[in-house]
Amino acid sequence: MQRAFAAGIMIAVICPIIGNFIVLRRMSMIGDALSHVSLSGVALGMLLGFNPFWGALIMSAAAAVFIEFLRNRFKKYAEISLAVVMSGGIGLATILISLGRAFNVDLFSYLFGSIVAVTDSDLWLILIVGIFILLSMAFIYRKLFYMTFDEEAARFSGVNTGAVNIFFTILTALTVALSIRVVGTLLVSSLMVIPAAVSIQLGKSFKSTMGISVGVALASVIAGLVTSFVWDLAPGGTIVITSVLILVGVLLYKRGRE
Repeated sequence: MQRAFAAGIMIAVICPIIGNFIVLRRMSMIGDALSHVSLSGVALGMLLGFNPFWGALIMSAAAAVFIEFLRNRFKKYAEISLAVVMSGGIGLATILISLGRAFNVDLFSYLFGSIVAVTDSDLWLILIVGIFILLSMAFIYRKLFYMTFDEEAARFSGVNTGAVNIFFTILTALTVALSIRVVGTLLVSSLMVIPAAVSIQLGKSFKSTMGISVGVALASVIAGLVTSFVWDLAPGGTIVITSVLILVGVLLYKRGRE
């Protein structure tokens, strides 16, 4: 449980920071698309006998680059890129799972998360890659902030929007790959999108929105882990349902104030 809390808290800090930009750029489905692809990477790792994390990371990063390629080809229909990658990812995952029937039970933990089975090596991996993600976000923060609200103006002012878009999408892929051990491939996008949705309702500025989303994610992870431990529930699902309940509570509160 100590490792579970450590891993959960680190993921709860990383996911909303990425998630806020995803939501504000109206790309909430990118987490779902990359998570479906990461499942095929997990299955590939199990099939070939290497760490499923690296399989998830490689496949997600490749999918991130492919998404940007498709977005540039379908500029007026950018959502097509997400639909293509999502369907392709789940199709490939289905094929790989059918080839390795023996690991279907192990795959279940990656589908819905297995935070209580986090190892010391998992913790170090989450810490090192998590620090890289946070430092990278600090490095591109100003450019990404500018692009989030006016990408055309950012391009004309000299920002290399293509490079920043690809790098940010790869960081999203890294976040997805890190998070699947905690909440699972089917739920990972929830931890990025729902806290951001809550913060949009409460935040008065972009920085306050960022802080609130991290606070919501931390509260969801801590409360979800405690609840799952006491009632013997699936940790990943409990964390996500907790964040949904927080969102519903905030919406009801705001409606009551109107």
